[in-house]
Amino acid sequence: MVKNLFFRSDKSPKNVQIKKDILTHFISNGNDTISEVSKVLDLSVPTITKFITELIDQDLIKEFGKAHTPGGRHPIVYGLSPESAYFVGVDMTRHHLNIALMDFTGNIVENQMGISYTYDNTPESLDILSDHIQNFIEKTGERKQKIFNINLNISGRVNPESGYSYSSFYFNERPVSEVISKKLNFNVGIDNDTRAMAYGEYMKGAIEGAQNIIFVNISWGLGIGIIIDGKPYYGKSGFSGEFGHFPTFDNEILCHCGKKGCLETEASGLAIHRMILERISNGESTILTDQVKDMSKLTLTDIMKATALEDPLCIEIIEDVGYKLGKYIAGLINIFNPELVVIGGQVAEAEGFIMLPIKSSVKKHSLSLVNKDSEIVASKLKNKAGVIGACMIARSRLFIE
Repeated sequence: MVKNLFFRSDKSPKNVQIKKDILTHFISNGNDTISEVSKVLDLSVPTITKFITELIDQDLIKEFGKAHTPGGRHPIVYGLSPESAYFVGVDMTRHHLNIALMDFTGNIVENQMGISYTYDNTPESLDILSDHIQNFIEKTGERKQKIFNINLNISGRVNPESGYSYSSFYFNERPVSEVISKKLNFNVGIDNDTRAMAYGEYMKGAIEGAQNIIFVNISWGLGIGIIIDGKPYYGKSGFSGEFGHFPTFDNEILCHCGKKGCLETEASGLAIHRMILERISNGESTILTDQVKDMSKLTLTDIMKATALEDPLCIEIIEDVGYKLGKYIAGLINIFNPELVVIGGQVAEAEGFIMLPIKSSVKKHSLSLVNKDSEIVASKLKNKAGVIGACMIARSRLFIE
């Protein structure tokens, strides 16, 4: 297994930390001059020059020409060397996988979207998942030698620090990250899928300048990712964001968590799927009965396609779910007072049919002085938010020993 990382030959912990800080600066801010890096890190120009020279020798940083400044000397601009390191992100959903390869600068250089894969909580399903990741890695060619980290998104309760997933693939005492690492012979980490989507959106999506964000993932389940002061919020054990399991309704619908009345039972892709099947069984008409011959195989993708074709039944149910959900997003806004609420996940593909009732409900149920601070927008990255976030998380763990 590849071990961490770039600075094995460095003996001084202080020097290693300075190099990490310099690379982190370029990751966060893009290309920059030595004088600007010196100001931000509060270190002398000669010190920064020394370490940047060493990082150039290690092929981690390269020159990108001279900055165009009015008058005087034009300083040299430095930045990350794109080909010096690669990271693999894996976004696992109920019915498919998205896998991508990202270079050191954060650009996706290869991806496979919508790989057919049906998640089952079994060792066999984990083996198939590992095989898909291995097949993707083998196709990266010479870049394979420079893959330093892999991150897998998993829904539910995930502890990224320990590597345990308590909702999926929790078969024995070994953490699932360790199991997959041994199968692939690469460093593998895991994270919650919604938190990864939030981080992907923060780094590459709809967020411009905002530092306090709530990302609402309406997919098969329901969860939130929280960004506070520009950093993902994990909670004590990595379990933050279980919005879908807020006890909400006096219904007898059993949630997959084992309890009844969770928000997810009435406001999620699973709830939409259940409601549509119930209404069809009661004789209501929908184009789904023409498009899907076997209703036992109905997927959320089928429902989203029918909604895009303006199927009245799908639209009615999605709008109703959006309004219910908006009431509880209003509660989140009242608690967190975020700058931005991003609506993502597969159900967000319904666009106006889900966004308009959410916004209407939020406006009605949140405090007016609070909600005027919070803009509500649709995910810019859409179905790529998870896989981009997974890659970004893999890179963010670059310096973890």
